[in-house]
Amino acid sequence: LARAGHEVHVFEKYAKAGGLLRYGIPDFKMEKYVVDRRVTQMEAEGTGGAEAARDLPIPGRDLDGIHFAMDFLPQQNRRVSNEPLGGEPDILADGKHVVVIGGGDTGSDCIGTSFRQGALSVTQLEIMPAPPEHEDKGLTWPNWPLKMRTSSSQAEGAKREYAVLTQSFSGENARVAKLHCVHVDDKFNPIAGSEFELDTQLVLLAMGFVHPVHEGLLKTLGVDLDQRGNVRANTADYQTSRPNVFSAGDMRRGQSLVVWAIREGRLCARSIDQFLMGTTNLPR
Repeated sequence: LARAGHEVHVFEKYAKAGGLLRYGIPDFKMEKYVVDRRVTQMEAEGTGGAEAARDLPIPGRDLDGIHFAMDFLPQQNRRVSNEPLGGEPDILADGKHVVVIGGGDTGSDCIGTSFRQGALSVTQLEIMPAPPEHEDKGLTWPNWPLKMRTSSSQAEGAKREYAVLTQSFSGENARVAKLHCVHVDDKFNPIAGSEFELDTQLVLLAMGFVHPVHEGLLKTLGVDLDQRGNVRANTADYQTSRPNVFSAGDMRRGQSLVVWAIREGRLCARSIDQFLMGTTNLPR
């Protein structure tokens, strides 16, 4: 949009621009000079200055020591960048047995960060069954093949448990000390007699996001939401229920990959230019 001649202002809730790329992804996975280079380019061009996490509402959830991954990871990135934490309590894995609930990329980032902070052990729990060691291309093509994969963070020593449901937390002195779990069948029903416990002093919830935060800007704008709680906008022009408000990326489609956010951002910029000028030369 800046290249097309528009005056663009970016609003960022953290101290530096970059969003999830800067604060959600650890430095060992993507060094922040990559983000800085792009932000500097945007500033030189004249640009100025899916978040509600899925919770686990089970007994003991209110104990200290249980945190969302997106509280843990951004705090560590701010710490690495020597940014002030604003008085929020430290979330640190040093000297602790850590349990990560959730088997995706964010869970892997929690594992790698925990080990770098000095965790004694890290266990990752996944409610889905363990994938096969080798993919069956005849069953999965043309989709991404389903098979057991080990991320670089998992390879650092994490223990992985599959088909596990966490039923409750318990603790001492208002702080988490144990997870009470059970194995589940292929329909996610608990298997009798398979209950077990895990000792822990830090639990990180990395189960994805349900939708953007509705309070604040979205409520003020009064835009329509879809059945999943995301901002309703079509993919023809990315307009919301308010014609002069546009939505793209995780805000529109829900949690997804960075490449999808980049693509939708480019297409949305093209639509905004078309909306303002009646025509556009921005690339698709």
